[in-house]
Amino acid sequence: MELTGTALHPGSASGDLFVLHKPLSFWGGMDPLKGIVADPRHPQYGTPLSGRILVMERTIGSSSSSAIMLELLRNGVSPAGIVLGRPDAILMLGILVARELGYPTVPVVQVDESGIEQLARAEGDRATITDGVVEVEEGADPD
Repeated sequence: MELTGTALHPGSASGDLFVLHKPLSFWGGMDPLKGIVADPRHPQYGTPLSGRILVMERTIGSSSSSAIMLELLRNGVSPAGIVLGRPDAILMLGILVARELGYPTVPVVQVDESGIEQLARAEGDRATITDGVVEVEEGADPD
């Protein structure tokens, strides 16, 4: 499967698709030292996001999310790439500051609602992001 979206931040990355089933605030919701979901109220609490392609329809939360994204990048525990259903200027700010400081950054792609749904069905499959295009290597059929 191949989805073409809007590259909010260019670049290339690959990793297993991980879909957040509920929106998450990076401030209080992510551990910037470990790269895991840190909000105990979130259904995917404790799940590592580091090195994965994070898919989420939207974020929630505060303007401090940019600082958490920056720390995730600085500490080398960020998702490998991010696919959003709605753009998030605050999250993007953290990535842009990281780039200015010379830290590695991640590609960010915005896709429409049907794209998020398609990626959700492919959760766990390997995906590659290249400048706005998300390509999924779908798992082998067990039959």
